[in-house]
Amino acid sequence: MLSHAVKPANRHQWISEAAYYKALARKFEPGKELADWLEAELDYSNRLITLYIYILEEDGAITILSLQQLAEFIGIKNSEDILSEIELIRAIQNATGHRPCFQPGSNMNCEEMECKWRAECRKLISAWY
Repeated sequence: MLSHAVKPANRHQWISEAAYYKALARKFEPGKELADWLEAELDYSNRLITLYIYILEEDGAITILSLQQLAEFIGIKNSEDILSEIELIRAIQNATGHRPCFQPGSNMNCEEMECKWRAECRKLISAWY
């Protein structure tokens, strides 16, 4: 699914270039290089998740394999060992700075309006109820 749309070998290059442009935008003020890099990594992960969700909307099904691929592309170590869709999504949420709320009852008061998984979480919750 994602492997055709994204080449993980380009991850480092993409993040490097994004961090460079972040530094350029702040006129290369010293001491903020790590923040630029970490923000670029987060941007990269969020773009992959957006792409994944878009493909998911077209294909209509989350699979363990595609979530493992996404987790690996984002940089989650040993993602192939996680065999639960929910646990994979939680790991992805953690890695991207979102509260891992993909569980029954949690979305009723979810404050994560920017969470890319919100629609999928709501589908699961409605199925649980």
